[in-house]
Parts: sequence; structure tokens; C-alpha cells
Amino acid sequence: MKTACMLLAEGFEEIEAVTPIDYLRRAGIYVNVVGIVGKRVRGSHGIIIETDSGPEALEKDYDAIVIPGGMPGASNLANSALVRSLIIRHYEKGKLIAAICASPAIVLHGACNLLQGREFTCYPGTEDQIRGGHFRAERVVKDGNIITSQGPGTAGEFAISIISVLEGPQKANEVAQHALLK
Repeated sequence: MKTACMLLAEGFEEIEAVTPIDYLRRAGIYVNVVGIVGKRVRGSHGIIIETDSGPEALEKDYDAIVIPGGMPGASNLANSALVRSLIIRHYEKGKLIAAICASPAIVLHGACNLLQGREFTCYPGTEDQIRGGHFRAERVVKDGNIITSQGPGTAGEFAISIISVLEGPQKANEVAQHALLK
């Protein structure tokens, strides 16, 4: 069974976290929802999520790391040495790194410097923070082992793209059809 780690920090964007968690689980992917400080995490709109694991799970290995946006959630992720280490370790192993909204700019580029020379997308307006990358005004962009997406309204497509990489296009299409994305 494929595995994914959904990183949650105070101020995460709820849609960008819950939609991928749900879709990936529908695809049969084990998603470990990890609170980087503790097991109860408040989103940017006041919704509290009880996570599966706390920061101890940042030491484990996964097939994919999924990073929601939201503020100050993205900044809180970027400021965590454990999160940066997890992301870079998985990136260097060729594992999938998927980030949405502000996280491509703040986490992948600002904290981890992973978008140099890469094609990416992000929340409109944050692309100016990414020097040395190649911005594409598309809803979801995949470049090698990195997937980026624009924001809450693209969370479904973002999740389907992750599923396509981990479980193949047929499973991705099946989940998309059942969710009425197609």
C-alpha cells in the first residue's frame, strides 16, 4: 500500500488538507495526517483537526509528502527544521513532493530551495517570491517528482494528480469520476 504524509501546522487551509486526505484514502493510499506540533491543529478558518500522529511521525518514510497552504500554516511549516528535513530527505530519494497554494513559494522554495529551474504553479501573486523557477498559470503543474497547485479551488485536481502518480491514471480517473470531477 502506498503511503502519504499530510503535514498540518496551525493556520493550514482546510480545503487543501481535507480534500487530498479524503481522495487519497478513497484511492486506497494510507494517509498519515501529521500535526507538526501536536495532534490537534486549528486551520486558518477555525476548524480543528484531530491528526493521526504528532511530530514523531516526521521521522518516518512515505511515498509522498503533501503540503497544504494557508496562512500562517505555510509559514509555520517552513519554520520547522523537522519539516524541512522531512521534505528534503524525501525529495532527494525521488519521492513525490506535492504542495498547494502559498506552500510552493513559502515551503518548497523559501524554506527548501526545491523550485530552482523547475516548472511550478502557486497561489496567484506568490509566484513573485520564487526566483529561478518557471511559473505556469495552470491549476496543477507536475515537474519531475514535484506537484504544485494554485489553491482551495484546485484541491480536487491536485489530489487526483497525486493519485495518478502513486496509483496510476486508471485509479485517478476512477476517484475523479466518483467525486464528480469528470
